[in-house]
Amino acid sequence: MPAMSHSSGADPSALRHLLAERGAGALPSVSELTRRSWQRSFAAGLAPSAPARPQGLSAGELRALIDREGQFLSYARPVMEHVFSQVAGGGNVVILACGDGTVVNALGDPTFLDKAARVALQPGHSWHEASRGTNAIGTALAEDAPVTVHGEEHFLERHAFLTCTAAPVHDPRGQILGVIDISGDWTTRSRHTEALVHLSAQMIETQIFHARHRVHHRLYLHASAEGLGSAGQIALALDEAGRVIGANHAARAAFARLDLSAGPMPFEHLLGFAASALEKRAAANGVPFQIRLAGGRIVHAEFHAPPAIRAKAPAAAFTDDALTALDTGDGAFRDVLARARRLAGKPVPLLLLGESGTGKDVLARAIHLAGPRRGGAFVAVNCAALPEMLIEAELFGYRPGAFTGAAREGNPGRLREANGGTLFLDEIGDMPITLQTRLLQVLESREVVPLGGGKPVRLDFALISATHHDLPAAVAAGRFRADLYYRLAGTTLSLPPLRARTDLPALIERILARLVPGGGITLAPDLGAALAAYAWPGNIRELANVLSAAVALLDPDERQVACAHLCPEIFARLAAKAQPVPKLAEPARPLTLRGLSHAAIREALTHASGNVSEAARRLAISRKTLYRKLREAERVAPA
Repeated sequence: MPAMSHSSGADPSALRHLLAERGAGALPSVSELTRRSWQRSFAAGLAPSAPARPQGLSAGELRALIDREGQFLSYARPVMEHVFSQVAGGGNVVILACGDGTVVNALGDPTFLDKAARVALQPGHSWHEASRGTNAIGTALAEDAPVTVHGEEHFLERHAFLTCTAAPVHDPRGQILGVIDISGDWTTRSRHTEALVHLSAQMIETQIFHARHRVHHRLYLHASAEGLGSAGQIALALDEAGRVIGANHAARAAFARLDLSAGPMPFEHLLGFAASALEKRAAANGVPFQIRLAGGRIVHAEFHAPPAIRAKAPAAAFTDDALTALDTGDGAFRDVLARARRLAGKPVPLLLLGESGTGKDVLARAIHLAGPRRGGAFVAVNCAALPEMLIEAELFGYRPGAFTGAAREGNPGRLREANGGTLFLDEIGDMPITLQTRLLQVLESREVVPLGGGKPVRLDFALISATHHDLPAAVAAGRFRADLYYRLAGTTLSLPPLRARTDLPALIERILARLVPGGGITLAPDLGAALAAYAWPGNIRELANVLSAAVALLDPDERQVACAHLCPEIFARLAAKAQPVPKLAEPARPLTLRGLSHAAIREALTHASGNVSEAARRLAISRKTLYRKLREAERVAPA
């Protein structure tokens, strides 16, 4: 990820004024990226000490902008909320800006929101480079790349109190839709932020890719079968003529010649064979197979045909491999899998229960793949992630022109897409009660009428729902319809929380293998002990996020994840919520923040071969702080 940086011996303020006086050629001590951005800022007529330009959009103009960016916002907001949950309490603000740099949404800690407001880092104000100079939002747009702008690296002096990291978000054709950004006080800079922002942009792009191309052929590629379905997989969307019409971030990074800005691209120009061969090579929809790329490299693939074609495909033979693959040794979860295996394919609605992050969505997909409907679509709808105003249109579909902003060709809706396959209603407990009535009618009649009217369409799908809520309590409180609850809960499966499972090492090994296929990544022993002692309130999802962020901070030659690779927030969280961890042949001692800190320092020094400066860089602390902690460790070391 590019980072704005300059020589530690140069005064950024003086350099900016030197630029204004003598031009970019007089800046030998700044990076090329900084030079380009400062030069653009100067060319736009800005001066480092220029006064503030507080004017922004009026309330009416901001509402109109939000309406125009409605689809982008609907898929970005849930990711923003997730990101903010990771940085909340750290004095940060998570920002979403549209393609021209105008901020359209912001979530932040109240203490920092006041500071941000002083420089108009809030909805309705543009942070394009031409008006704000070098800053993460505007510079990410100008460079079309993730950037970090820290402190004095901002062109305007009044922004020097900020540290900001931003990444552009692209549509499936590679066009920039907007930017996601994390900003805070310059003293709060964290290495973790860069990885978090980059992954967040990819998450939004993935949501938009699937939303736009769920009615098209889709091909997913990865070096390993386990990597299919992960954030690192390549995703391509194809039209009826077999041309590439959409791609995700990983695809654009993998194929240098991939450029959809001028329109669709012939599939064979990219992969070396005709798209028509995919349906012949794929054993069944969503079942992994292997293909050979033009250069001779063999990769794993999944092919997904659109609903209309899937309906004509014969059902694949029954298999329980998908459920077997989830078994990592925990007895309670193995019992859940055994029940799921017996229920797969039966005409009984399933309700999956469990805390958030326990893998209900993964189990639902495995049940689908283990049943006779595996040749059909698996259509997942997150009832909590969709804005209330879009849920009805997404579920039931709509006719052309049914409402303002509707697609000209209409939309069949998720229920019709699930015909012949499985409908998975995730977070069903968060569905607005006004829509529960209509959903109940559809489930009872097995017919749906799209918004805007038309003939009823018959439906045939298996139904799986999931929630972390206590639905009987919600029924008693009047928040959930009793008749819908009984319709959904033909039978229930309860997933155990991660803290109650006995297979944590196997889960960690599987996640690391998925993050870095074939990389041989392992955990340092003290980090493994810390992870085992933690209560994991976010369950498997939290574990995967922690490991993903840590792996992102590994150097290219590193193969072991250590405490030093954890961001400070996660580091503190592990220490605060850990239980005492006994060590073999040693008296049991509580795992404390000080203990984790000393362990991280030992790991950093080991990896840096005793080089204190390098260890301090890895830990993102100063050499003075590292020496102080080393002296502290010596004072508390056991005799």
